[in-house]
Amino acid sequence: MLVLGLPRIIKKHHRTPAPAPVGFFLNSQLRNWLQPLDKVIERSGIKQRITVLDLGCGSGALTTLAARAVGERGKVYAVDMQPAMLQQLERKLAEPENRDIKNIEIKQANAYDLPFEDDSIDLILMASALPEIPDTNRALREVRRILKRGGILAVTEFWIDTDYPLRSTTIKLCQREEFVVDKISGNFWNYTIRFRKPK
Repeated sequence: MLVLGLPRIIKKHHRTPAPAPVGFFLNSQLRNWLQPLDKVIERSGIKQRITVLDLGCGSGALTTLAARAVGERGKVYAVDMQPAMLQQLERKLAEPENRDIKNIEIKQANAYDLPFEDDSIDLILMASALPEIPDTNRALREVRRILKRGGILAVTEFWIDTDYPLRSTTIKLCQREEFVVDKISGNFWNYTIRFRKPK
């Protein structure tokens, strides 16, 4: 039990992004079996013709699925602070099965200073990313700034992640920054909470 709990205790006090080698697991069939990625897209509320920001996109496990979900008239911005993760995403987009995807724009940035205008994004997707940010309140204020009025922040967490927070913790954190709970999906092990920015 101590062996399982120790990494969580360490991560709780030293928040850092997942290291680039984890990207292999994020895009693996094992991860998709443990956490079906199409379900994450569905629960997040991604639909045709909207603008989505995949914040903390990592190696892009959800990015290509989001791009297909918004369609050719939609747009997906993939943002991560780690160049090595974005390089993995670039390689993924170069694979034959993804070469038809033309609506993804990759940007290197951190969650405190996002390169987008106020009220410009329809939906922000954060999958196992929010708890890795040292100052989550500051990041959520920046998310609120760029999200359109009535826009969605979709937070997905997975128990296997050493940063995993309880649903109640995620709700309190986002409500503190004036987000309103829109819908809760999933279970203890794997959940998605959609929050709405007030109109």
